[in-house]
Amino acid sequence: MARSIDYGKLMHRAMRGLIQEILGDIAQTGLPGEHHFFITFDTNHPDVELADWLFDRYPHEMTVVLQHWFQDLNVTDEGFSVVLNFGDNPEPIYVPYDAIRTFVDPSVEFGLRFEAQDEDEDDEDEDGEAPMAEMVEPDDTPRPQAEIVSLDKFRR
Repeated sequence: MARSIDYGKLMHRAMRGLIQEILGDIAQTGLPGEHHFFITFDTNHPDVELADWLFDRYPHEMTVVLQHWFQDLNVTDEGFSVVLNFGDNPEPIYVPYDAIRTFVDPSVEFGLRFEAQDEDEDDEDEDGEAPMAEMVEPDDTPRPQAEIVSLDKFRR
């Protein structure tokens, strides 16, 4: 069996470390300026902790927002816990970093997306080779200008 560098797994670990560092700083000092986070995670991950009614409502994935109201943000090496407000019902949740699918801070147009990765290190394709991470080149094709539409167009 040939040994190779698993760049995909290393990149995911680095990106999760970045999220841990960001959330750890927020837990200590609060959110600066207009920063806020949309965090989408897999609710089926075995270590996710949610109230039953939230899991029933979001059986596959859930997106939470850390912005105006959250409390008790606790960040560990494995994940984070926080109390969020769901319709005036404060609920604690726990999200392991491995369950995170996207982490976005729209205030600065920053985002991370985690592709599904099989944790089995022995995964191989039909040729007997380990799958490679794919580098995506930016699309240089010109895009049409956005059309600005006046709301008056839809009024009676």
